[in-house]
Amino acid sequence: MQELDGATICVAQGTTHELNLGDIFRARNIRFQPVIFERIDTMYEAFFAGRCDAMTQDASALAGALTVARDPAAYQVLEETISKEPLGPFTRNGDEQWSNIILWVHYALVEAEELGVTSANAEEQARGQNPTVQRLLGTSGEFGARLGLDNRWSFNAIKAVGNYGEVFERNVGQASPLKLRRGLNGLWTQGGLMYAIPFR
Repeated sequence: MQELDGATICVAQGTTHELNLGDIFRARNIRFQPVIFERIDTMYEAFFAGRCDAMTQDASALAGALTVARDPAAYQVLEETISKEPLGPFTRNGDEQWSNIILWVHYALVEAEELGVTSANAEEQARGQNPTVQRLLGTSGEFGARLGLDNRWSFNAIKAVGNYGEVFERNVGQASPLKLRRGLNGLWTQGGLMYAIPFR
């Protein structure tokens, strides 16, 4: 990050990016000049027009911005993460059942990846003898009823979109235009932060 000493940096006004930028650069005694924008689209336009030396934003947003740049190869998303701010699904307040369904679908996709259940092998895995996989895929237990769903809810989700790793790779990972690395989005068994609450 020292290579940014003295740089002008595009940042969106009133965001945690603005605060994090100041914190990390001051802590490391790196000089910088923030160029603050009220709107993100205006910030992108300014950056790609050369008004700033660098830009700060979520890694996925930066990678997405590069997909529409005239010359993506002329830019680089730096490896260093200056803030951990989880992004994920959200639901409206007051609909507890829907919020629980969204939460548990996420857990199911993460658990499926850890157990090696994919969209391609879900049917075969459902016929297997692993009790954890049986509970996940609804061939044993009555977990679906707790969510107001049938017992094949997680099987259907996994069959439709794949496990968490499959979803990540297809939408933001190496198989997508964004080419993001898993990093902290990896499973806990692979140095990441992703793990699911047990299906019991």
